[in-house]
Amino acid sequence: MESKFIEDVTRALDNNDIQLVASIAYKYLKDLDSIPLNIAVTGESGAGKSSFVNAFRGIDHEDERAAPTDVVETTMKPDPYPHPQYPNVTLWDLPGIGTLNFTADQYLKHVKLKKFDFFIIISAGRFRENHAKLAQEINKMGKRFYFIRTKIDSDLRNEKRKRKYNQENTLQEIREDCIQGLEKQGVTSPQVFLVFNFDLHLYDFPTLQETMERHLPSHKRDALILALLNICTCIQKKKE
Repeated sequence: MESKFIEDVTRALDNNDIQLVASIAYKYLKDLDSIPLNIAVTGESGAGKSSFVNAFRGIDHEDERAAPTDVVETTMKPDPYPHPQYPNVTLWDLPGIGTLNFTADQYLKHVKLKKFDFFIIISAGRFRENHAKLAQEINKMGKRFYFIRTKIDSDLRNEKRKRKYNQENTLQEIREDCIQGLEKQGVTSPQVFLVFNFDLHLYDFPTLQETMERHLPSHKRDALILALLNICTCIQKKKE
């Protein structure tokens, strides 16, 4: 899709047909709006799944379109949350894995994993057996998954009390601890991204963004990029 768009625009420019260029660009953008991208957000209850869904969509938790962020498990089934500007991009808030309602074995049966393009696996602490088992099942389907460690602000706040506090060293220690834990659970070469849901431009979210874009097919990547650009816009507005 992307290569054909470039070829068509180049041909129109060679003919100095600006009106055709505008028409091709309009059609390309319309086509992007029809390409579905389904992103699954999963992890243990209380890890910040719903908060991540809201942040990714640029929506405040008090917005009527927001995913509920109560202290108790509120997600009992996969709930879709379309992006407000790009409704073809849908984030799915999945039930908390490993709860009394959904043990690991039941979870894999309850959630239809095949319909999702990629998976965000979230933890607020160390990744456990449930996370690793889910990642292995996703890998069997030939799909991508990304481990995200949330609530980094709390860890940094606790570490600041130490005399020899260094933020970069602390972040690296958290990252390595998560990686080592996943490797012990049988996950090969895991990559962990440290994220603060209430300020996505901090820590590893930009790297996560680049990684997701690189892994997706071009037609899906374009849909993701548009949604991610909206995050940048929201962050900039907050700064102003």
